[in-house]
Amino acid sequence: MRNTTIHPQKRRSLIRVPAPIITIVLLTAVITTGAMLLSCRYSTISQNDKTPKSATEYGLECPAASPDEHIVEYDGFTVSYNHTTLVPDWVAYQLTAKELEPVYTNKSSNFSRDPNLKGRQASREDYSRSGWDKGHMAPKADLRWSEAAYWQSHYFTNVCPQNPTLNGRDWNKLEESIRRWAKKYGDVYIVCGPLFHSAGYRTIGAAKVAIPDAFFKAVLVANNTASEAIAFVFNNDDSHQPPIKQAMTVDSLETILSRDLFPKLDDETEVRVEASMNLPFWFTNN
Repeated sequence: MRNTTIHPQKRRSLIRVPAPIITIVLLTAVITTGAMLLSCRYSTISQNDKTPKSATEYGLECPAASPDEHIVEYDGFTVSYNHTTLVPDWVAYQLTAKELEPVYTNKSSNFSRDPNLKGRQASREDYSRSGWDKGHMAPKADLRWSEAAYWQSHYFTNVCPQNPTLNGRDWNKLEESIRRWAKKYGDVYIVCGPLFHSAGYRTIGAAKVAIPDAFFKAVLVANNTASEAIAFVFNNDDSHQPPIKQAMTVDSLETILSRDLFPKLDDETEVRVEASMNLPFWFTNN
């Protein structure tokens, strides 16, 4: 996944869970046929070499996925893109301490469609004057180790309509914490995405881009010195939601999602880290 070939588009320039969140399910669980989830046994096409990947090539960041999901592998992250909602169902990536040493320092943010992806995508016009931010799932600040990865993070396959206050405050605070955890523990694995209460979602733009009701994020540390995991859910509104107050176990989030988030962990570790939430590990001296 760490291919640094320059993409052509670079030149364009919670301990307690709120009751409504408990009933949230991913929209795909509502609109699909309910295919059995598989432990990363889907095939993706790399944006660079167009070669299908086998299940054994995926990292710990990959959640379980159904066979009909449209998985796209970019240089720095992997996306399950939904051509109906026009937002990702999930985005997963690994972040290492080394990758936080910026190579590409351009600060512009020109969003665009992925020119290599067939099918419907959102556009800048859909977001224009909508009152919603173009919210990155894989943050651009985590992808400055590669010019290509940085610009790929601006594809609409990695973007959701996000409340501006949430995007600029508490969601951003969690992103900053994750970067500190990567520096402290060497590397972290992240999977995140939108949540919908039901199929009756709100939309923006002529293309009817779905507006999420909430967002989730799960974070895993799994190395020779530590194995811990934590999850978060944020409502997509302007309320103050400190990350530590939105925290929950990965097991709790998996119940909401009906999805196995870290299926490639060995069974003993998966059971232990997903059932617990070691807050001092994440938030003490962080």
